[in-house]
Amino acid sequence: MITEIAPAPERAESESARPPGRRRAWDEVPRWHIYLPLSVYLLFTLVPFYWILLFALRPAGSTSLVPWPMTFDHFEKVWTERSFGLYFQNSVLVGVATLVLTTVVALAGGYALARFDFRLKRGFMLALLCSQFVPGALLLVPLFQIFAELSMINSLGSVVIAETVFQLPLSMILISGFIKNVPPSLEEAAWVDGCNRFSAFRIVVLPLLRPGLIAVGSFAFVHAWNHFLFALMFLSDQSKQTIPVGLNTLMSADSVDLGALAAGGIVAAVPVVIVFAFIQKWLITGFSAGAVKG
Repeated sequence: MITEIAPAPERAESESARPPGRRRAWDEVPRWHIYLPLSVYLLFTLVPFYWILLFALRPAGSTSLVPWPMTFDHFEKVWTERSFGLYFQNSVLVGVATLVLTTVVALAGGYALARFDFRLKRGFMLALLCSQFVPGALLLVPLFQIFAELSMINSLGSVVIAETVFQLPLSMILISGFIKNVPPSLEEAAWVDGCNRFSAFRIVVLPLLRPGLIAVGSFAFVHAWNHFLFALMFLSDQSKQTIPVGLNTLMSADSVDLGALAAGGIVAAVPVVIVFAFIQKWLITGFSAGAVKG
C-alpha cells in the first residue's frame, strides 16, 4: 500500500500568507532610533542661528538669552551707516549676471558634450573634472593680470567673469548629464517636422531641462553671492564691494560689533534662504534627474 505524502508548503507561499500589515521582528525599528539622531542634528544646526538672531535683535550691551525687548537698530545701522544697501545691490548684480552667463555658456557646452563626438572628448571631460581640484586662490594672479590688461580692475564685470570661469566646468558636466537623459529621438522627430537643430533644441529639449538648469543656476548664484576672494582682490572702490567684503569691514583689529555683524549676516543669508525655499521642488528634481537614464 502506497501512501501519498502531501508536499510541504513552499516558503514563498507561507511568506505571502502573512498579513500585509505584519512585519518581521528585525524589520521593526523603534521610532526613537530615528528621532533621536534627527533631534541632535536639528539642535546642532539651529542653535547657531538662534545666537545670530539673539545678537541681531537684542539691544547693545544686553546679556539676556531672550531677544526682549526687541530692537532693529543693528539692521538700520548696517543698512544705512555701513552701506549694506549698496553692497546688497552689488551682490544681486554679480549673482544674477553670473547665473545667466554660467547657464547660457554651460548649456551650449553641455549640449556639445552630450550630442557630438569629437576627437579628445574624453580628455576634455577629464580636464574639466581635474579643474575642480584647482583652488580659486591659484587663479588670482593670472586673472588679475588679464583684467589689468583689459582695464577691468575695479569693475563688477571682472568679478562676474571670474565667478563664471570658476563655475563653468562643473556646470557643463552637470548639464551634459541632464541632456543625455533626453532621448535623441525627440529631436529627430522635430527635425522630420521641419525644425532645424536650434529650433528642435529650443522647443523640445530646453523645456525638459528646466530642473537641471535651475539646479545649476542656483549653485552659480549662491557661489557668486557668498564668494569673498574675487570681490576683495578685483574691487578696490568701496562703493562696488559686495556683501561678503562688507561683512569683513565690520570686524577690526581693536573690536568687533557683534550686533551689527549678526544683523549683516542675516541680511546676507535671508535672500539665499528665500530663493531656495521657492525653488526647492525644482532643485530636488534636478538633483535626481541624472540618477536614472530616461
